Order: sequence, then C-alpha cells, then structure tokens
Amino acid sequence: MAAPTTSLPEEAGGMRNWDYRYAWVRDASFTMDALWVAACPDEAGEFFSFMTTAAATYEPGRALQIMFGVGGEHDLTERELPHLRGWRDSRPVRTGNGAWRQAQIDVYGALLGAAGRLADQLTWIDPDERGFLAALADAAACQWSRPDHGIWEIRGDPRHYVYSKVMCWVALDRAIELADRLDAAERVPRWRQARDEIRRAVLRDGWSTEAGAFTQAFHSADLDASVLMMPIVGFLSADDPRMLATIDAIAKRLTGENGLVYRYRADDGLEGGEGTFVLCTFWLAQALALAGRVGQAREVFESAVSLANDVGLLAEEIDPVTGEQLGNFPQAFSHIGLVNAAWAIDGALSEGQILC
Repeated sequence: MAAPTTSLPEEAGGMRNWDYRYAWVRDASFTMDALWVAACPDEAGEFFSFMTTAAATYEPGRALQIMFGVGGEHDLTERELPHLRGWRDSRPVRTGNGAWRQAQIDVYGALLGAAGRLADQLTWIDPDERGFLAALADAAACQWSRPDHGIWEIRGDPRHYVYSKVMCWVALDRAIELADRLDAAERVPRWRQARDEIRRAVLRDGWSTEAGAFTQAFHSADLDASVLMMPIVGFLSADDPRMLATIDAIAKRLTGENGLVYRYRADDGLEGGEGTFVLCTFWLAQALALAGRVGQAREVFESAVSLANDVGLLAEEIDPVTGEQLGNFPQAFSHIGLVNAAWAIDGALSEGQILC
C-alpha cells in the first residue's frame, strides 16, 4: 500500500485528504527498486508478480489502470464520509480514490523500469507476463504524445507533463534492453524510433529559458520536483549543464524554510496548501549525489532524516515551519526515497567523489 491510512491532511484543517490504502503501479514499482537496493530480491520478485497479475487486464488502446486494491480490486470509487469530522477537523474524510480513473502514462516506465532492475530474475516470468510487458512498451510508444494527469494526479485538465514523457522513454529504453527476454526483438526498431522521438521532444519542449530549468509541463515555466528523476532514471546525466541548472533552480526556488522540497508551487485547482514533500527532498539528495555534489547531498538527506518520528518513520509531507509530519502515514514513497538516496550517496562516496 502507498500508506495504511486515509484522509490525514496535507494541511491541518484543509481538504487535501486522500485515501492511500491502495497499491499504485508507480509506488509499487518504486518499492521494488528499493527492495532490490536493500538486497531483498525475493520480496521484490513477489511484489512484481502481484502487480503484473493485478494489472494484467490491460486492453490495447486504453490507458493502464494506475492503482488497485490490495486484493487486486479494480473499482476504487471515491466517496466522502460527512459523519466523520477528520483529524483536526480536516474534512472531508474520504474512502476510495478517484485517481483510479485517471490516465497516467508514466506507469509504463515504472513497471518496465522495475522489470529492467529485476532482469536477472525474469526467468520465472511466463509467456503471458512477457506479452504483457511488451504490450506496455507498445502502449508507451503509442500514448507518449498524449496529455495525462501526471504523477501528482492533479485533478484538472490533462497536460503534457515532462515526467510522464520521461517515464515513457524509460519504458521503451528498458523494453529494448529486455527485448530478447520478452521474445520481442521484432518490435525494437519501432520502440527505438519512439524512444528517440520522446527524447527530442523533452529536450526541446520541456526546457524553459524563462525558468532556466526543465519544468513541470511542455511550454511551462513552473518548476516541478519530479524532473529530478531525469538523471535518476538515466534520461540525462546529472552533470549535464541543463540538469545542473535544474537541480540548482529546484534547490533555490522550490524549497521551504526547513530546506525540504515542495512538489511544485503552481496552481493545481484545489483549495488550501500542502507541506514540503519528503520523497522530493530525497530525489534532490539523490540527484546531487549523482552530480558529484556529495556534501550538499548529505546535508539535504540529513535534514529530511532528522524529521523522522521516534520510531524512525516518515509521513508524506513535513510542515515547513513547525516540522510536524503531514499527510498519510507512514508513507511508502518517503521511505523508498530514503533508501535510494542513501544508496546513491554511498555509491558516490565509494567511487571517491570529493565532498563539496
């Protein structure tokens, strides 16, 4: 599950209260990544098997459902419970999550990225699962140019989110690497053509001269922490001048008083505000480590870790002023980010990079 709780708010007394007691394809795939880093290959393999089984009703031409119940349930209709006042009067209390109906094309990259990480274990994947993964790559090649709702599940009109495009690139890049294992060598030329088209589009339309950075969406000047994933997934080197400029812009203009990172600051059509986002803070630490700026990476990492509770757990967000944990708790995303950032920092130190 993304978290075992529902309706713990992103702002005390606010209305950004969601039910996280479900298995998101994206979150689960990132969890498998962290389990691999933590030397837990069996758990990662079993998790991957669950996700492909739950999601295996994918129909060509339609977007993959992005989340499921823990028993593989597909219908997660959202409703409000007006008889409950919520934590600190944070209404409404919700059960179900309307995001299950959204199109989020980054999930293709999340699943195929996890498959690529677990490639040595793919011997146990049966023909149906190989066909399923190849179909996801086909979907990424077909759907990458469409607008979607993005990683943050913004409840407005679909847009051309940079992160979504990058993750479609990941889907195709990993599918090309796995083509022989997926019995899909004949699809590689088409996959390679689409992958290269995505890269050109992101580098052209995802960069904002006004912002001096890669931004939230094509032809936008709004910063978004999700683009920190670009070097993490291998789309662009962390020491590329454009990526370094993006890292610096986020570190300077997208952080709170506590030094932690907001997801974005653009208007998303919802009332109220939110705290700094723990996962995004760890993404910044990881990107800095990949760029060789290990000292700065450790500072960012330690500032987030220091806000864990008395048993070492983290919620989704942190109040930038009080340091209080906000949002559903404990949040899988936050701990996934911690594991991967720690691994990246350790790797940079092992390679003898200079602290700075």
